Amino acid sequence: MKSVVTRKKFPATPAEWEALIAAAPGKDRALTAAEEKKMANAVVVKGGGYDAVRAAVAQRRQRGERGPQVAPTKQLVSVRYSPEVLQYFKATGTGWQTRMNEALLEWVRKRSARPRSGA
Repeated sequence: MKSVVTRKKFPATPAEWEALIAAAPGKDRALTAAEEKKMANAVVVKGGGYDAVRAAVAQRRQRGERGPQVAPTKQLVSVRYSPEVLQYFKATGTGWQTRMNEALLEWVRKRSARPRSGA
């Protein structure tokens, strides 16, 4: 799911967090339908509080950090292709690497289905 861009600034100080929390709905009033919709995908940080949220945000900000992959399905390699091959696949638009992978998989399946000669 893509994140929603907001123009609101992220609270930078504990005082700003406290003001934001004080303005939020609590026991004194129920959530509106719009607030419930926003909260449906909310992320809760165990331990809560300003320090816990700041630590969680800082941890996710580390460059290049992604969540754990459930089952790695591909391997990163460096290969060289002729300019014609790259031009052909890149001309097909976004997703060209996936299409290239599918073409290679199709070739592998056809080759592995045939009996090998001379073996």
